[in-house]
Amino acid sequence: MENITPSNFIEQEIVSDIKEKGLKTIVTRFPPEPNGYTHIGHAKAICIDFMTAKKFKGYTNLRMDDTNPSKESMHYVKALMNDIKWLGFKWKHMYYASDYYEFIYDCAIDLIKQGKAFVCDLSADEISATRGTLTEPGKESPYRNRSIEENLKLFEDMRAGKFADGTRTLRAKIDMAHPNINMRDPVIYRIQHVRHFRQGDKWCIYPMYDFAHPLSDAHEGITHSLCSLEFEDHRPLYNWVIDNCRLIKGVKPRQIEFARLNIDGTVLSKRYFISIVNKGYVDGWDDPRMPTLAGFRRKGYTANSIKEFCKRIGVSKSNSLVQPHILEACIREELNQNATRVVAVVDPIKVNITNYDSAKAEKIKISNNPTVKNSKSHTMMFTNELYIEREDFMIEPTPKFFRLVPNGYVRLMGAYVIKCDEVVKDENGNIDHLNCSIVYDAKEQGIKPKGTIHWLSRKYSERVRTRKYGNLLKEGEVYEEEILDKIINPESMIEKVSYVEPSALKQKSNMQFVRMGYYIEDKKLSKKGDRIYIETVSLKDSK
Repeated sequence: MENITPSNFIEQEIVSDIKEKGLKTIVTRFPPEPNGYTHIGHAKAICIDFMTAKKFKGYTNLRMDDTNPSKESMHYVKALMNDIKWLGFKWKHMYYASDYYEFIYDCAIDLIKQGKAFVCDLSADEISATRGTLTEPGKESPYRNRSIEENLKLFEDMRAGKFADGTRTLRAKIDMAHPNINMRDPVIYRIQHVRHFRQGDKWCIYPMYDFAHPLSDAHEGITHSLCSLEFEDHRPLYNWVIDNCRLIKGVKPRQIEFARLNIDGTVLSKRYFISIVNKGYVDGWDDPRMPTLAGFRRKGYTANSIKEFCKRIGVSKSNSLVQPHILEACIREELNQNATRVVAVVDPIKVNITNYDSAKAEKIKISNNPTVKNSKSHTMMFTNELYIEREDFMIEPTPKFFRLVPNGYVRLMGAYVIKCDEVVKDENGNIDHLNCSIVYDAKEQGIKPKGTIHWLSRKYSERVRTRKYGNLLKEGEVYEEEILDKIINPESMIEKVSYVEPSALKQKSNMQFVRMGYYIEDKKLSKKGDRIYIETVSLKDSK
């Protein structure tokens, strides 16, 4: 470890700790609460925890922070584990905070015996009202000076289930005038008569996160507790717990904070996720509009693209707003190299080639990936009845529109130059189809179309559904639970009947729909005869 060159401030601090404390093994942990799925913000923390330990040839533990049983379940545990494995990381040990409930309880008893914790009868609202402000000290609880004996008896009765929820708490006795409000006699245990998904009904008191977390770190031998910046104000309490719990043995863990991930226009809140899932605005935690890893995975993002994104945004001490196009660029660059090219017409217009034999079918070669040297190719069929993209035709063209127009010319990709001879409309005035003709002697006539468009044979294509997903909230809106119905974007998912060449149905991973974007089959909803393809990312950055 002596030869490691630090690349960010966390690694600099670790190098310093190795020298000063003589640390032999660096141990980190990722401690999610199993009350939801992993989102893109967690991905940054996961990468930092696992990659930091790996760089120093140490290891990382996975620990479920299951101290709030009313919101947690094994379903979420499995989802969290799956996401970490998908990212390509391996933990050395798998733990639960509930594994340490007896140890944490014993530490609370020890604090009471030291006169550093007391049972308080104030309600949550009353405690909040006496906490004070940033400029005014708090008021001591009238129960703060109970005897050690009385506190021990009351705390034992709390564990025995003799009191109702909310009637009593155990609070650390620190300083109600402390400049950090988190240090003003914080609650470290509360009563909750809720069945725990692992412990059953064994417990009816549960430790608060700020108490359980440092004790769990210490119990596991964590050397560096890496967490996001919102826990910076909690660090004095973290250290107080470590310093005052006499049952802790060995190396004391150190908390280091880094800037959390904030993506412009993206809400990263479990409360928001739970609300939109429960209210049916999305079809689950893996909905492609959700910024969960499951949502990104279903949309076609790869683990490598997520890790590359985390690498590019770096590790800093101050919060900032990251633009989403950085993440999009990561997956776009990867897919440009790896994705097979297929032809799809997402929003079709029918085209009849009037001077091409209706019985004829001509093979046209399409490269599987022109960016890859010696890439193989596949064939698609050219016939007299085609589909082209609706956006590739305009009756009244705008300036610099170089695609198909009435009496205009365009080149069909890999095939012929055609001329639009007639626009046929239905009874409602909508375009039904275009009658076009091949200009076989375009070169001799000096016809050089500026535009090339893609196409599909109507006979040799498959009908599918394509979906594009956008932000779930209307542009410019900020998440507010009370008005959620009014700020949901009704166009966050746009579905169209589309057509793809038959080879697309054989692709199991991402593919590029030529000129349109990168797509992947929605394995959750697709079925035989009704294939659904999701746009992963556009071909170009709109910004």
